[in-house]
Amino acid sequence: MIEKLITVGIVVKDQAKALDFYTRALGFEKRTDVTPPGNPRWVTVAPKGQDIEMSLFQAGSYNDPKAPQSHWQPGSSPAWILRTNDCRKDFEELKSRGVKFNETQPAEYPRGLIATFSDPDGNNFSLLQPPAK
Repeated sequence: MIEKLITVGIVVKDQAKALDFYTRALGFEKRTDVTPPGNPRWVTVAPKGQDIEMSLFQAGSYNDPKAPQSHWQPGSSPAWILRTNDCRKDFEELKSRGVKFNETQPAEYPRGLIATFSDPDGNNFSLLQPPAK
């Protein structure tokens, strides 16, 4: 029986720059940073207090001939949704740290208040503040 999702991969151009963006701009914490002998560097980050981790996978650091090339390109990850209890506040704070949003302000939708942005490698994210119940 599957217990829980623990790691998701995000393909990035430069792990050091990505690590800086995720920890400095988004405020995530670095969880893992190792380079096993003969293998590429393994770096993970996560929102504080969360079990799930994001692996910042360096494009070109591992070539699996069986994997579709589109899976190893920066910006090819699915869109991620980050739940927040105050979208406007987080929007302003992240913007002050250099995060570039697609909108000038968060937008109202039936599923909540949403603001979207991309990391420096084109991976897409949304902040979502669900509607009050």
